[in-house]
Amino acid sequence: MIPFPDISPNLFEVELFGFTLALRWYALAYIVGILFGWWIVLRAIRTPRLWAGFPPMTAEQVERLLTWIIVGVILGGRLGYVLFYDLPTYLADPLQIVRVWEGGMSFHGGFVGVVVAAIWFCRREGITMLSMGDLLAVATPVGLMLGRLANFINAELWGRPTDLPWGVIFPGTAAQTCPQLVGLCARHPSQLYQAALEGLLLALVLFWLAFRRGWFKRPGALMGVFLVGYGLARFLVEFVRQPDAQFVSEGNPVGLALHWGGWGLTMGQLLSLPMIALGLWFAFRARAQ
Repeated sequence: MIPFPDISPNLFEVELFGFTLALRWYALAYIVGILFGWWIVLRAIRTPRLWAGFPPMTAEQVERLLTWIIVGVILGGRLGYVLFYDLPTYLADPLQIVRVWEGGMSFHGGFVGVVVAAIWFCRREGITMLSMGDLLAVATPVGLMLGRLANFINAELWGRPTDLPWGVIFPGTAAQTCPQLVGLCARHPSQLYQAALEGLLLALVLFWLAFRRGWFKRPGALMGVFLVGYGLARFLVEFVRQPDAQFVSEGNPVGLALHWGGWGLTMGQLLSLPMIALGLWFAFRARAQ
């Protein structure tokens, strides 16, 4: 077992006029991830050899798009969590929906929010949607990696109990809630698994395909690879990730959102399957062209 490292969720804190101002690692992950995505998109559109014709966007359009992507991530991520993961709680107290600082964001909801924002922006600006999707696919994984690392620092979204040597003893209730175990509980560092698979590995694959293999010339292909890659990574990690508490009950100890007979799926797996199917469709469509 590995003790949880002594890392504060706050990068720094400042006392000012009786108030405490803090920059959290999680907020920094969002900021750096979005800025990196902006930079990688600019680099791509400023490299003419990557495209079959003209790049699909101008630098000015990328700057305008950034605002809508931020709105899509925040609104989609929050509403996705409310709808997919804990709707009864938020219906009982709707004001909780706006308290985003208390946690509760869904990647799948944020993904839908970005898709809606991108479609609207493409129609308004006359941009090819498939090429836009490819650019966003290449820009996203680094932000995902940083976000999962921040989840680990926050000691949240931890995994199921394990006796593997790299099991981590997370602080708080995570260490005290292992069934049929006396003493501290080690858990899978599922945040790090996700950072490695849906972040680092997926980023390296997409960068290689985009900048070395010329896949920007096959509209929709990179977007398809991203959807399949993220969907598969999330589906696999869900086997060792602790489900949200609202899904766990005495009759459903593994937190399945959909189950029949001896089989079932967690909410993360259930939401990942459409991504995998859609990604395969985009990949095969691009290949057939």
